[in-house]
Amino acid sequence: MASPVSPERAWRPPLGRTLGYLLAGTGAAAFCLLLLQLLLGRRLAQQQLVQTGSEVAANVVLGEVALERFSPEVLGQISGMQLVVGQQPEPGARPRLRGDRRLRWQTLRLQSELCHRLARCPAVRPASSPRRGVWVEMASPLEPVWLFVSLPSPRGWPPDPLLLTLSVGLGALGAVLLYLTLEIQRPLTRLQEALADVGLEALPRALPDQGAPAVRQLMARFNAMLLRLEDAGRERTTMLAGIAHDLRSPLTRLRLRLALAAEGPMAPQELERAQADIRSIERITRQFMIFAGAEADETPVLVPLDALVAEAAAAVGDVPLELDLEPLVRRVRPTAVARAVGNLLDNALTYGRPPLRVVLRPLGPGEGRPHEEAAAVESGFEIQVWDCGEGIDPQQWSKAMTPFQRLDRARGGEGHCGLGLAIAAKVARDHGGDLRRLEATATAEALPGRFAVALRAWPLAGG
Repeated sequence: MASPVSPERAWRPPLGRTLGYLLAGTGAAAFCLLLLQLLLGRRLAQQQLVQTGSEVAANVVLGEVALERFSPEVLGQISGMQLVVGQQPEPGARPRLRGDRRLRWQTLRLQSELCHRLARCPAVRPASSPRRGVWVEMASPLEPVWLFVSLPSPRGWPPDPLLLTLSVGLGALGAVLLYLTLEIQRPLTRLQEALADVGLEALPRALPDQGAPAVRQLMARFNAMLLRLEDAGRERTTMLAGIAHDLRSPLTRLRLRLALAAEGPMAPQELERAQADIRSIERITRQFMIFAGAEADETPVLVPLDALVAEAAAAVGDVPLELDLEPLVRRVRPTAVARAVGNLLDNALTYGRPPLRVVLRPLGPGEGRPHEEAAAVESGFEIQVWDCGEGIDPQQWSKAMTPFQRLDRARGGEGHCGLGLAIAAKVARDHGGDLRRLEATATAEALPGRFAVALRAWPLAGG
């Protein structure tokens, strides 16, 4: 059976699923960072060396001009450049740097850049000092002078800010695409497939409560639609079986009386019984039409409910009846409400005992509806029909609301077609309310009467 989920329930994403998407986004960002590092890391390192080569070339030219007037020590103090005088800076450094392939690659690329920018091609040697860099030879009038240039390590870790930003963006995009696929696209595909199966031989199964909040609301409403279709199909099957069963007895009696009438004149008593059978058939047929929704298109109008209920109660006949009606004006379907009141009175007379009492009162805020909903609409109303019978057992109440179900043990007597309470409940639901049972206590003001059926409803919008 389809079991709809209330679409108003607050949606809270599961912690495990949220962590899953975060991990997926982190993994995608790490993969993109690795890929971008492989594809663009070398190019970025080359661009950095080009910029470094331009700066070093300018320093070399300025330093060589300044060395014509100043000594290397004075030039180093003035310019802040690290200069060393000698044939070979840091002797014996090469064996230790032989394994530093990245530094050797940077050395060669920087030397190529300096040869391109300077008139001569200076010597460039890797440095093994605590600071990573290279020594660049400067032209000096007396002896060789070496300029130390610090070189950063090619971006491995920490990664380049540009690559890191791109990776985080791509990872977030991947997580969003994964979320859209799993939480929106896949549930909507299931919903589309389920909708395609509606109207075939069997209803589709209820969809799981998954997906984004808006998708979950669609799933809940679809499951509610399945439940309504299932209930409608069950009611249709029960109604067809019930009308055949309830019409069988009066039709059989009519057939017998017609057969007797063919043999001779029909006695007045038999004629009266035949007319009673015809009235019974008409009543059963009318009840079925009402339950099937023959009055569903009735336009809501503003009516005085006290006058409407009093008129419906007057049709009961000469029965001990007390009316306690508050003057109320509400927008309702008057024919449906009057028929529901008539069914409740007929049910009380058939299964209960007089005297009867009919109560009409307004509903206060929060009676049957949440406070925020009750404050937004006109107050509802309640119609109570009391009798002095034994009442319906609470365990049998749901069965009493089921169409074509008779509770002869609960209220005594023979029922008609088991639609009296079902029609009243349907009218209450159409007005946004419900049907409920009430029991009087020893101090209840509702006496006389020990049991009542109460119809709660709210005004409808203008038609």
